[in-house]
Amino acid sequence: MDRRQFLKASAAATFLPAAPHVALAQEAKTLRFVPYSDVAIIDPIWTTGYSTRTHALLVWDTLYGLDETLQPHPQMVEGHIVDDDGKRWTLTLRPGLVFHDGAKVLARDAVASIKRWGARDAFGQALMAVTDELSAPDDRTIVFRLKKPFPLLPAALARPSALVAAIMPERLAETDPFKQIPEAIGSGPFRYVKEERVSGARHVYARHQGYVPRASGTPSFTAGPRTPYLDRVEFNVMPDAATAVSALQTGAVDWIEQPLIDLLPLLRKDPNIVVEVKDASGMAGQLRLNHTQAPFNNPAIRRVILKALDQQACMDAVCGGDPKVERSSMGFFPSNSPMASDAVASALKGPKDFGKLKQELTDAGYKGERIVFLAAQDVPRISLVCDVAADALRQIGANVDFLAADWGTVLQRITNRNPIEQGGWSCYVTYWSGLDLGSPATSSPLRGNGPKAGPGWPESPQIEALRARWLEAGTLAEQKAIAREIELQAMQDVPYVPAGQYFQPVAYRKSLTGMLNGVPVFTNLRKG
Repeated sequence: MDRRQFLKASAAATFLPAAPHVALAQEAKTLRFVPYSDVAIIDPIWTTGYSTRTHALLVWDTLYGLDETLQPHPQMVEGHIVDDDGKRWTLTLRPGLVFHDGAKVLARDAVASIKRWGARDAFGQALMAVTDELSAPDDRTIVFRLKKPFPLLPAALARPSALVAAIMPERLAETDPFKQIPEAIGSGPFRYVKEERVSGARHVYARHQGYVPRASGTPSFTAGPRTPYLDRVEFNVMPDAATAVSALQTGAVDWIEQPLIDLLPLLRKDPNIVVEVKDASGMAGQLRLNHTQAPFNNPAIRRVILKALDQQACMDAVCGGDPKVERSSMGFFPSNSPMASDAVASALKGPKDFGKLKQELTDAGYKGERIVFLAAQDVPRISLVCDVAADALRQIGANVDFLAADWGTVLQRITNRNPIEQGGWSCYVTYWSGLDLGSPATSSPLRGNGPKAGPGWPESPQIEALRARWLEAGTLAEQKAIAREIELQAMQDVPYVPAGQYFQPVAYRKSLTGMLNGVPVFTNLRKG
């Protein structure tokens, strides 16, 4: 029996009748959600893990929200005034904003939060690089004094993916950006109930009684009124895909964030379940390489790895060749991004001659160094690509040390910059939303700023210079031309290796209504 048949049989075998519900009124106000992995880290800017992003959008609010067409709108701010030829932005906070601990949200909280976020996030770094001064002249006023105009300021502060520009109390925001905050206190629609956390299994969020949604606008993604109709949200971590599907069928859970592609036909047959793509930007896989350690500190070796990884094989493993969800050819921007270059995507496509690539790896200077491959096993879309990538590396003669772990452990270890003999690493597989990878402004993996970059710490002055040009480009045509140059330079420097793209559906019970498009948010949702 092959893997797909086994999973389908397992899902059918574990189907159980629904347990009787005792407190129906309370149950109707509690949503049970199955995230793709545990929330191992509660700090919204310390990790780019998307389970932490989902947690962040519950607990924290942002100065601006993003609608489903990716346009920013005021959220925590009433509005803004731009003067001095675009070099001075004055933002005014809405009245009545309150943190979960009862303290009022003040402008100085926002200033400290933005500075901490701006030290880590790619878009935030661009904003802070052109900021001469960021100040809070009074409790409700935030002032950016810029070196030059930055019209993308609201878009940067609205970005609801990867590293969220979460507004937290000043005392937490003053934590070193490269250390984790000790507690999750925000002003968002739900508060984190840390007392009910079960590590690796459960997280609980309760409605923030002091939350006041915007009075106007249309709910769309993280923009408009973010109304919390639910009293309680529970994250139930279920690494076994068949168990999660069974729980959804019986009503034990209400929503699975990333059901296994192989089990979608089973879910689609259930009249009580909806299966649909909510995030139209897709998910893009990548093999991330550690540029600070041998052998991947050698760009010639990285270029061989770039040619060796078969995107078709990666996405076939994840999607089973389903053309409805799979996109197997992409460059360093997602296939549906206006910045994508067909020339680069085509260059990475095609059959792999592993014998030839093995010789190329030797010619590039590979001397048999041990490659510590951190392989998350509890997230199927990651685990499956790990298998394909590790096999490709072995076929070209790489000495692969395949270390199986859970995703939370991988996220912790990739911050280790030591040699592999001291707990370091060589490579790992991850995914990014197309929302993050869609442009040079937002793509954290496509940076070349060394120690300030994300794990792997690639250094490329050329990519950084091109990115700076892109941020100042005046037209879409100019942006697309520069983006193509960035992709061509990335072919030389290889900040990471693209592993293909697919569109991940969610699955939820029809009793849930009001679900917005985009990545998971829990506002405006009702459970009947």
